[in-house]
Amino acid sequence: MRKSNRLYKVTFLSQGKSIELYARHVASSALWGFTEVGDLVFDPPGEGLVVDPTEERLRDEFKDTTVLHLPIQAILRVEEVVRRGSLAIRDATSGDKITPFPVVPPKTTL
Repeated sequence: MRKSNRLYKVTFLSQGKSIELYARHVASSALWGFTEVGDLVFDPPGEGLVVDPTEERLRDEFKDTTVLHLPIQAILRVEEVVRRGSLAIRDATSGDKITPFPVVPPKTTL
């Protein structure tokens, strides 16, 4: 895969969530009915004072991924952008951002 200066914001559906990622490569896949998304762009870990939990979660999820082959029906939009923004995971139906922090369930008394 060749390196490109182009930057794409790819929004797609996965397991009831709408995920926004940034990538340097978007093209038709050799797999029929799929689009390939490669060279995912993340901030280097520990680069800033503030840790973005959404970015950490997506970085962990896609850490060993070289190319995503996404079904064309799952892709909501592909935008060519000038600069990278924050990553997002949203509920697919409501559009609300999903907080990736683990939530401890309240203790119940029996």
